[in-house]
Amino acid sequence: MLIAKLVSTRSTCNSRPTGAVLVKERQILATGYNGSMPGAPHCSDEVLPDGSPYCHRRALQVPDADKYNFCRASHAEANAIAQAARHGVAIKGATLYVTLEPCYVCIKLLATAQISRIYYEVGYDSKDPERDRYWRQKAVQEAGFAVYERLHVSPATLALVVPALTGETSRRRLPSA
Repeated sequence: MLIAKLVSTRSTCNSRPTGAVLVKERQILATGYNGSMPGAPHCSDEVLPDGSPYCHRRALQVPDADKYNFCRASHAEANAIAQAARHGVAIKGATLYVTLEPCYVCIKLLATAQISRIYYEVGYDSKDPERDRYWRQKAVQEAGFAVYERLHVSPATLALVVPALTGETSRRRLPSA
């Protein structure tokens, strides 16, 4: 999950930066973050006249119900699957670590790709609790994932990692021979 959090920093979405990592047998197969198609404009490169972050869908005043049809970004999960496909990496049976709970569209995509386990950090909170309930109960069950659960990075793990991120990573621990 920590690697998914780092991958999310590459996101070009101003709304919800998200990162995903596909892993199998303790090997990273592919990563993905939510962002625009290659060559297309990125929301993170634009600002509204008042200086606030730009969102293409919101700038067009598209309601939440139609957000997937007007958002520039592909989701992190879809981009991880696409990256694996571009490089010919088999992902059947892999585990997905993602910083945001997959939406219903991504649940279907992950099930079709035969991802077996999904761990997410933050629950998806849409404005439609009935739809949330459906995909969390029915769609996830129908998808047949072996595991579908929330996972947080522990304080102990963060205590080990933060010094490596804030200082020089590859400093010698032992004197040179």
